Amino acid sequence: ALNRVRTGTPLASAAAMASPPGCAHATPTPARVARHTRHFSSGRAVATGMAAFDHSVRPCNMGVSALLTLSNSARVLWQTAAMTKLSVNLNKVAVLRNSRGGALPDVLAAARVAIAAGADGITVHPRPDQRHIRPDDVHALARMLTVEFNIEGNPFAGPNAQGYPGFLELVEAVRPAQVTLVPDGDAQITSDHGFDFARDRERLAPVIARLKRIGARVSLFVDAGSVWGADLRALGADRIEIYTGPYAHAFAAGQPGDALAACAHTAADARAAGLAVNAGHDLDQDNLGPLLAAAGPIAEVSIGHALFN
Repeated sequence: ALNRVRTGTPLASAAAMASPPGCAHATPTPARVARHTRHFSSGRAVATGMAAFDHSVRPCNMGVSALLTLSNSARVLWQTAAMTKLSVNLNKVAVLRNSRGGALPDVLAAARVAIAAGADGITVHPRPDQRHIRPDDVHALARMLTVEFNIEGNPFAGPNAQGYPGFLELVEAVRPAQVTLVPDGDAQITSDHGFDFARDRERLAPVIARLKRIGARVSLFVDAGSVWGADLRALGADRIEIYTGPYAHAFAAGQPGDALAACAHTAADARAAGLAVNAGHDLDQDNLGPLLAAAGPIAEVSIGHALFN
């Protein structure tokens, strides 16, 4: 099915070929999961360059076609492997727009392409310095999205003179399906560590309660190897998101074993406490399959710039 999707066969046809007669979907047996994981982790159907989000985002554009093929391939795997969902991170689309000035590439158009390709959600990380996603982007996305909206950020970031309203104020205004709390400082280039819950527990408790009052699912960014599941459950959290940067770097170096084991350990601890598990940071088509196999079931992964790698 994956090979047919890569060559342009519609997803419905590919899924039908993978299913036994009279059955809408193939039964996710361990052997089938392993087979699809191997196909996916060795495949290279990745969109190249930023063509997927050109000025007009034309349906006939080759970049869009490549992205559709990638997403369909991913969905075949994820439907088989415990229904892991893909949330497409749009931060780097906004970085390119902001670096050029003006409105292009269009963040909303990028979201539409991702949704048309089958993405289950859209992720953004509006920072106080507005280096990529800005508050007006968040409001515009909230008005148009037909899939889950996940907003990441530092819950302790307050309003500033540059027009940032404060993280909690922003999410309360748009009420996303999921809020992922990340302990990043204003000067960080990207998120690079999870919370220190021994230090931050008292500050996080009222934040989580505040977000639950608006009906948001609350996920917290944690380091692989940590075992804070019971503590987070007691605070009212719904999920963790494992910071997978170290695993991705170890995978690229050809030595993923220890980092992968750390991810699996943290995921198992969280599930034992009743939390669902998300994962994100530097995940791509090469390293995702082994992570899902070792640390699954994983509810959601967030992937952004690797879609253009």
